Amino acid sequence: MGLDAESVIERRRLKRRVTIWRIAAVVLGLLFVGLIVFGNRQLAGSTSILPHVARISVGGIITDDRKMLELIDRVGKARQVKAVILDINSPGGTTTGGEAMYDAIRRLAQKKPVVATCGTLATSAAYIVALATDRIFVYGNTITGSVGVIFQWVNVIELLNTLGIEVEEVKSGPLKAVPSPFEPTDERARAVTAEMVEDAKVWFVDLVETRRKIQPSAVPGLTEGRIYSGRQAVDYKLVDQIGDERAALSWLAKERGLPAGLKVLQWKPKAESSGFFGWMLGSGVEIFGLSGSKIAALLGQASATLELDGLVSVWHPASN
Repeated sequence: MGLDAESVIERRRLKRRVTIWRIAAVVLGLLFVGLIVFGNRQLAGSTSILPHVARISVGGIITDDRKMLELIDRVGKARQVKAVILDINSPGGTTTGGEAMYDAIRRLAQKKPVVATCGTLATSAAYIVALATDRIFVYGNTITGSVGVIFQWVNVIELLNTLGIEVEEVKSGPLKAVPSPFEPTDERARAVTAEMVEDAKVWFVDLVETRRKIQPSAVPGLTEGRIYSGRQAVDYKLVDQIGDERAALSWLAKERGLPAGLKVLQWKPKAESSGFFGWMLGSGVEIFGLSGSKIAALLGQASATLELDGLVSVWHPASN
């Protein structure tokens, strides 16, 4: 009986050891797979040594994004990148954000061929970004245009009166910090604001005229900020042709001598987060039915929307 008891105890110990090793093997396996996936994502995103076409996605609200500007400059310096496709799907954003990206893309275009492929939206500041490329491709039902600038502010005077709140201030001059949500906008303040908006509009319209080689006044509604379908935009020469990424690659091969068979690899800005959590947000792992990448995109867009301030070049049905 003693021997039997010892045998049972030894078998239990052996079983525990085997279980521990199995768990360790599973954990190591998961870590190995994670490293492979993460490594491949990094390879495809920024460090591939093979010749390829870089795809840069421009989505959501456009702001003066330092990391995006750094990405564009990094792509320009990468000798393995033979051409660049800007995948645009955005209603626009800040006018300065569009201008900063325009300048960065024009620098990039001095080194490599750059084309734009536009999805559902390529309006306002997103159209500014597209204007910087060598050729603009759209779908027939892409919404584009909305050339112009808007400056908005709220008036909360009645709300403050209802709550019994009075705002007091001392400022250096009558035009300092106007228009203000805490006081009625007088004609002088409104005129100064309108002058600034008009100046930015003229810059935008001149950009369209220069890059598209058209007379803005000859395009119905252009200087009034109207939108166009992709087909209309082709007719008015605001964009070049109907086509997707395959059409863009074909054009690059024919017009820019792009070697056949090059893969298109996604390049992304360097993420703030790192490690497993950062990888999870950038991966296809689902949390409550949403992928990590989708969650990151939603958080980024919500944050960017809150940052919109100053002169804005953005289109949305609710704001027009």
